[in-house]
Amino acid sequence: MPLPRLGVVIVTMGTRPHELEALLASVAKQDAPAARVVLVGNATPLTDVATDATKVPLGENLGCPGGRNVGLKLLRESGDVDVVIELDDDGLLIADDVFGQIQQLFAADPKLGIIGFRVADESGHTERRWVPRLRADDPMRRGQVTAFLGGGHAFSVPMLERIGDWAGEFFFGHEETDLAWRALDDGWKILYEPDLVLQHPKTSPARHAVYYRFTARNRVWLARRRLPLPLIPVHLGVWIVLTLSRLRSLSGLRAWCGGFVEGLRSPCGSRKAMKWRTVWRMTRLGRPPLV
Repeated sequence: MPLPRLGVVIVTMGTRPHELEALLASVAKQDAPAARVVLVGNATPLTDVATDATKVPLGENLGCPGGRNVGLKLLRESGDVDVVIELDDDGLLIADDVFGQIQQLFAADPKLGIIGFRVADESGHTERRWVPRLRADDPMRRGQVTAFLGGGHAFSVPMLERIGDWAGEFFFGHEETDLAWRALDDGWKILYEPDLVLQHPKTSPARHAVYYRFTARNRVWLARRRLPLPLIPVHLGVWIVLTLSRLRSLSGLRAWCGGFVEGLRSPCGSRKAMKWRTVWRMTRLGRPPLV
């Protein structure tokens, strides 16, 4: 197959100017140049960013998935992109052959829908939570998985045309899982490729109460939208137990409980439950949609 044409989407709130500058430089030095690079400013004008990328300043913060959807729409309308690469604005491509490898992988397998990068901190260490499988002892183990990290990944445009874009209403948290489950249910593969590295600062996502609220709300929405009815209480029950065993902050627990109730009471969007054969496929891949 011919090598796919690449597009890049980066969403920023304008709070990491030095990291963004380094990321854009690392994108520019790639061995396979992107046909288009789109920089979306979530509630930021982008006037201080010097770049040849297409800048799309937004008047409001649409959240990470909402901002990325703006970039995806622009790339699709351009008609000259077959694969979209999305990168966190505080990430960094430390090798210059990442895009070339992505082209080769997608060209070799038309059913490949998503490639997930390996995320590593400044010392090269990959945290357990950054490995998209349950048995995460070896971050260098390549293979098909059921999830991917939002910080660095690549999407097949034909896949997106079939399953749709990000769940923008999630704003933050579990939007990757929602998209991954839709991709698997439509028959696409998700590949974890540890040779594709995105360097990322070692930070905790749970440093704000809003994290706990969105995590809980979106977990409930995810189950209501995507799981067969018998699995919804099982999935949520497992995550209640896991959360209670991990949370050490009373304020975090309050925020989490509030988000969980919000997820039960508020509209979750359109429901399209995955097929039982998808549940079985995910189980064979090592992660049934219960954990």
